[in-house]
Parts: sequence; structure tokens; C-alpha cells
Amino acid sequence: MTDLETPVAPSRAGPVWRRAAPALLGYAAVRALGLVTLAVWSAARDKSPHQLLSARWDSLWYTRVAELGYGYEVRLPNGDVHSNLAFFPLLPWLERAFAAVTPLSHADAGLLVSALASLAAAWGIFAVADHVYGPRAGICAVLLWAVLPVGIVQSMAYSESLFTALAAWSLYAVLTGRWLTAGLLASLAGLTRPVGAAVVAAVWVAAIASFVRERSVPAPTGAPSWRRALAMLIAPLGAAGYVLWVGRHTGKGPLGYLDVQAGWRNGFDGGYAFARFVADKFASFPSALAGLALIIGVGLLVWLYVICVRQRQPLPLLVYAGAVTLLALCASSYFGSKPRLLLPAFPLLLPPALALARLRTSRSAWVLGGVAVASAVYGAFWLNGSGPP
Repeated sequence: MTDLETPVAPSRAGPVWRRAAPALLGYAAVRALGLVTLAVWSAARDKSPHQLLSARWDSLWYTRVAELGYGYEVRLPNGDVHSNLAFFPLLPWLERAFAAVTPLSHADAGLLVSALASLAAAWGIFAVADHVYGPRAGICAVLLWAVLPVGIVQSMAYSESLFTALAAWSLYAVLTGRWLTAGLLASLAGLTRPVGAAVVAAVWVAAIASFVRERSVPAPTGAPSWRRALAMLIAPLGAAGYVLWVGRHTGKGPLGYLDVQAGWRNGFDGGYAFARFVADKFASFPSALAGLALIIGVGLLVWLYVICVRQRQPLPLLVYAGAVTLLALCASSYFGSKPRLLLPAFPLLLPPALALARLRTSRSAWVLGGVAVASAVYGAFWLNGSGPP
């Protein structure tokens, strides 16, 4: 095996918060750099960074749910119906709760939830990476997640940060045998985004694998069987409960939520629409470069996942990362949103995190610092332009 494939021996010295402190401080610094850059760029274009972060695109839909509840929809000239039932309820519930107990508006409450959730997500990513590969890899994994090109979304009133926090801590709970906690967090993740199914799948596969091992090699597993079975029962309740409620609310039965998503032209087609989108880019020379970049990007994702498998990442991480990636790439939704939909797939960052962890601290700091600056500039440019859909 290569050095990249050889795990670093995990270290458990010191309290959990102390081990995570460098990662969280580094994460906060990267996010602060992104926000300052956004403020400067927006001021130069006479735009409000506050509005870009809290009152555009999906942020407006979440705020409307928090303020008015469900039932709002927009009918487009082409016949499409955009209903706020497409947006899962946990983020607007939290926005409403924070707005009720603080002077904040619902939009600003969304920013606060996102800020707190992004720190929780960073801590959860560190906890998972530290558990598997050690603290240096954990710090690098958190910083890599922070400097992703669309990392600015982590500071928006969107649900990506909240979902990633719940997913990361659910996976950590699975890895450490805290099955009831894993099931509860998976259920909450299912109330946050449709891709909560990936967390449920990870919990279920890990639990089933533990039952199989227990039957083939009878030995103490560290958790009673009933806890694992109860975790499997709890995990899908959040997503299933909301989907069934939408079906009852719309009067279209258990599959009513699919009709809601169809109104947004969202669905799962195995990647056919995305493949056609990429193929169409090669119709002319300038856009062919974009098509080539998309192919390289998808290839990079597949390559990273193959490395994750070769490094023998724990099964829950492989199932989760694979499911998130598959759902993002094979959905027929707006293609510009795919990088944002991939934000929660943090296990894919563990191979490069391991590589960075093996470098000298000064060298990895230069690498991450340079990428952080590029990410901040791109985030400011992106939000002041097309931005996330």
C-alpha cells in the first residue's frame, strides 16, 4: 500500500473539545475570510452581503415557511408549480424558535442557525476523521470542507450546514456504538433535507452488518441488540413522517411529495438529464471547455470514492458518501446546484486530508491558506453573480 492508503494512528490524548479546538479555530478563520471578502466585493458592486446571505434563492423559501407556514406556491407561465412543501421543516422550525426568543428576524435567525450549525458540522467532521485517522487528519478534513469552492453556502441561511452537522454526528455515533443517538440524529437529518435518506442508509447498513458479524462470530458488540434495532426504527421517522404529511396535506397519498418535487422539475433519473446537459456543452468550442471541466469533476469524485474504498473507510462512511454523491449527480434538478448538493459528502475529503496530514505543518498551512483565499474570492464572485439556485 502507498503512504496515502496507510491510516495515521489515531490519538485520544486530551479532552474532546481541546483536540477539536484547532480545527474549529481554523474553520472560523476561513469562514471569516470568506465573509470579509464577500462584504468588500459586494460593496464594490453596490450590493448587500446581508441580503445575499439571508434573503435570496432558497433562503427566502425557508423564511416564508418560518413566517407563514406551508401552503405558499408560485405558478410559473410554463405551468410549473413551485410549492414551499418541497422544503423540509427543521431549518424553518429553528428559525421560528430563535425569532421567538430573540430580537432577530426570521431571516437573521436563519443566519444564526447556519453559523452555529456550521461550527457543529466542523466539529462533527473532525470527530469522525479523528476517530478514524487521528487529529491531524481531522483538522485537515475540517479545513478542506471550509475551503471548498462553494463553501460560502455554509454561511448562508441554507440547510446544508445543519444537515451536515446532523449527518456527521450521526455517523460518529454509529462509529462509537451510540446507536440510539445515531438513530435520533438520522431522524432529524431526515427532517432537514431529502438526502437524509443517505444517513438512514448508513445507520441501517451498519446495524445490519453488526447483526451479521454477531451471528457469525458470537462476541460482545458493546451495544445490546435492541438498541441497534431501535436505532433502525427511529432513523427513518423524520423523513418518512414529513413525506407522509405532505401526501396527506396535498391529498395525493404517500407519493404526493414526488409530485411537489416534480413541480420544481426535480427527480431521480439515474443521471440521464445531467449527461445530456454535459453532452450539450460540446456543441460549441467555448462551452466545450465547461463540459470537459464537468467530466473531470465527476471523474475526480469517482476517483476520491475509489480511494475511500481502498483505504477501507468504515462502512457507514462509504455508504453515506456514496449515497450523497449518487443522489446529487443523478438528480434531474438544476445542474448549477450540484456542487452545493455535494457539500455534505465530507468523507470524500478524507483521502486528501490524509495526504495533507503527512506534510509538514508549514507546507500544509500554505496549501490550505492559498486555497482559502481562492475559495473566498470565488464565493464572493459567485454570490454576486448567478449564485446558488
